[in-house]
Amino acid sequence: MKFSTATFDPPTAATPYPEGGNIITGDGFYQTAQFLPPNTHLTWGVNFKNDNMTNLYLQTKSLLKAFASPAIQNAGITLDWIEIGNEIGLGAAPRGVSSLANYIERWTSYATNITGSFNDPSATSKTKFWAGAFAGTMWTPQDLWNAGILSSHAGSMITAYSQHHYEGGFCSGVAGAGLLQDLMDKNLIRSNLTGLIPDIAATRAKGFPYFLGETNSDACHGIPGVSNVAGAALWTLDHALHANTLGISRLYFHEGVGFKYNLIQPVTLTVSPTDGTVLAAPLAPHIQPQYYGAIIAAEAIGNSGNTHMVELTINNERISGYAFYVGTKLARAVLINSQAYLTGTRTTTTVNLDITGSGAPTTMTVKRLAVPNASVTAGLTWGGQSYETASGLVSGTLKTTTQSVSQGVTITETEVVLLTFN
Repeated sequence: MKFSTATFDPPTAATPYPEGGNIITGDGFYQTAQFLPPNTHLTWGVNFKNDNMTNLYLQTKSLLKAFASPAIQNAGITLDWIEIGNEIGLGAAPRGVSSLANYIERWTSYATNITGSFNDPSATSKTKFWAGAFAGTMWTPQDLWNAGILSSHAGSMITAYSQHHYEGGFCSGVAGAGLLQDLMDKNLIRSNLTGLIPDIAATRAKGFPYFLGETNSDACHGIPGVSNVAGAALWTLDHALHANTLGISRLYFHEGVGFKYNLIQPVTLTVSPTDGTVLAAPLAPHIQPQYYGAIIAAEAIGNSGNTHMVELTINNERISGYAFYVGTKLARAVLINSQAYLTGTRTTTTVNLDITGSGAPTTMTVKRLAVPNASVTAGLTWGGQSYETASGLVSGTLKTTTQSVSQGVTITETEVVLLTFN
């Protein structure tokens, strides 16, 4: 077998594109990493569920063989971390474990076995483990540290912690399980992340970064009409930026073939991802509204490698703001109006900018995410340009305005504004 074979659970209306129930991989599966962009950094998960040490060892050998290959080495693609197990928890074997002590015993055994595969320094000199990858907050990083997971040689190779965390869930498949305005709500986004603050602090106190190793809007592939529409783009942006202000270093958005909350639908679809009905015509690969949230975040951060961000204090329950500094210089700001506009009169709010100090900017360029309404699945433009093209590359003429900082800036319901200070 060169790549992989997989079996899937039967599709349902709520889950038209189920995940693989059983997947068998060969060497070629891991070697496909060579097709990623040069200098890509990867984390790869290996199997805890089957409780099969031989399987785990061979899987890791195949993985490391790929990352030692000239094609991957020459592209500068590196394997930063290995994750042992995905959402392991209490419950029936083989996925469940009987206790935290039992989990750490098994994890340590697996990790020790894996380190026996680390015999090629060119592939493994930077490869470490990350801990966690739990669903919900069954065990915290404090639980793991206090229970001694770091005390073994394999445990000493843990250098990061991963938590899986969603805004809500759709695992029951019940229609109307979430409202779009709830997803977009500024205060709910913040309250959803607040409970993680002690875990973040405990992880960073160890010198480790804290990741959301799996996140998105609503677990179990998203809610139709909520996770796959324009309002979700604003949620994506606010969720990601606010998470960073709390000390969350990275967010890994959960994606898959036909998932409703995808930023990108990667392959041609023949049945509807929202209800499983057969499509009259195949749906070609395409970007979804959330993709715009990622584009705006990337543009706001920039490519200096020296950007830091602070959240702005805005006395409005619907408007969020973030300032981006390059070194000590204010470079950009993002404003998000999370009031869901659906129909009728669309209100506008003016945000006054209080920028003081020597060298404070006096003019700024304004770029807007234009959204027909919060419930659309297409028709968004960023600075007058669209990514809804056959190639996914941007198309259209860039449209921005330049104005005085002292004027403040207007922002309508369901809109994002990027300010670049001149």
